[in-house]
Amino acid sequence: MKKITSLVFAALLGGMFTLGGFYYLGMNEHTIVQITQESEKSNTPVQVSTSMPNLMAGDASLDFTRAAEITTPAVVHIKCSKQVGNQENGLAPESLRDFFGLFGDPGQGGGGGGGGFGIASGSGVIIESGGYIVTNHHVIKGADNIEVTMNDNRTFEAEVVGKDPSTDLALLKIESSNLPFLPIGNSDGVKVGEWVLAVGNPFNLASTVTAGIVSAKARNINILEDQSAIESFIQTDAAVNSGNSGGALVNLSGELIGINSAIATPTGTYTGYSFAVPSNIMTKVVRDLKDFGMVQRAYLGVMIKDLDNDLADQLSLSITEGVYVEELSANAAAASAGIKPGDVIVAVDGQKVRSSPELQEAIGRKRPGDDVNVSVNRRGKQMNMKVNLRNMAGNTELTTLEASNDVVIDKLGASLSNIDAVELAKAGIESGVKVSRLGQGRLRASTDIREGFIITRINNQKVNSVDEALMAMNSSRGGILLEGVYPGSTKVYYYGFGM
Repeated sequence: MKKITSLVFAALLGGMFTLGGFYYLGMNEHTIVQITQESEKSNTPVQVSTSMPNLMAGDASLDFTRAAEITTPAVVHIKCSKQVGNQENGLAPESLRDFFGLFGDPGQGGGGGGGGFGIASGSGVIIESGGYIVTNHHVIKGADNIEVTMNDNRTFEAEVVGKDPSTDLALLKIESSNLPFLPIGNSDGVKVGEWVLAVGNPFNLASTVTAGIVSAKARNINILEDQSAIESFIQTDAAVNSGNSGGALVNLSGELIGINSAIATPTGTYTGYSFAVPSNIMTKVVRDLKDFGMVQRAYLGVMIKDLDNDLADQLSLSITEGVYVEELSANAAAASAGIKPGDVIVAVDGQKVRSSPELQEAIGRKRPGDDVNVSVNRRGKQMNMKVNLRNMAGNTELTTLEASNDVVIDKLGASLSNIDAVELAKAGIESGVKVSRLGQGRLRASTDIREGFIITRINNQKVNSVDEALMAMNSSRGGILLEGVYPGSTKVYYYGFGM
């Protein structure tokens, strides 16, 4: 299989352009990027290590037991099921056969030419006693049914409240009360070198606790494919493996400071680095999903790059830390506030900004219409700008998921419908949504698409449902490229248009 850059979603289903910028994590060519999803019947061997360091050595006061006691009851096991169609005679695509499998390992999805039923799993964290649970978007993506198993072995069917691919988070709800839940800590206060615990369900081993330290903050690893992705991970050396995704990263007080999401590995299992979405980003996403069903994304409207010594020398700048503004978007909030190309953003709301991920995180916690104080260095002079943030459309309106989807459907002039496993199998595809009706709109005006077309990818991202398709088009800036097939034909068609 072709080697890809190395980061793994620790799944975890068994397991900006917002601001722009390009980041590189110094992995070598042998490190692979992998979506690791644990099938329910994992044959992964359990190995006993005799070389584990004594974490208590030199500090008799260090004790993880209290944090583990608080956290374990509030971390759940999530099992997702999905009907899957025929793909390469029942096997998963080549890009997934080398992984743990998408919704089940090859051969465990029912087999044969008619598709089957795949199962995968991950972890989740109860954040409210009334049954709200946070997990990773990639854990529940495309699932038809979601089952939550508590630490005391009670099981519940879960409903998806909302999901946000740009932060890889999802919010679930189960019908229960008086559930154990984790208090949410302040991820801004987390320090490099601080002890933390990772709690989850790796390899279907329930309630597993591992310990490590925070080894870095505001880490961008280029693993999220969403166009408006916000990556500012907490990096730790707490062991995280397939099945841990969506689980808890907590401090020694038992406070939730992150949602475990990914690992960097050349092997497909933990080799030293794991990454968690900070709790302060999670809190904002959860609030938006509960209030609106979708995340209200705020934008500065700038194209940026990290400032370093080489760039500072090249541009004759007097500082070497901050975020360099290369360009401004049309109708941008930053431009209206007086920010100019060549400025270096050094702080937001008084908090120092050293890198693009830190700036992404600071803006990603806000909604359109919020004011932020942005400090810039302009040719050696410090200046403070009050910026009224805007949405992707360049205004400050907030919208619900239903209203936003209605706008997309109206612009398309088309109706979309989900496809069952039988129809997917007949078309020889794994997922997609059908253009069931065409009216007056962008599709008819800009393309020669016909009714019955099955959209399999939007801007090269696979779509599993109408909700996912509308979300993908909703978050796209500029042009949209549809890829898909017509029933009865193996030819792949592409249609491009602007929204």
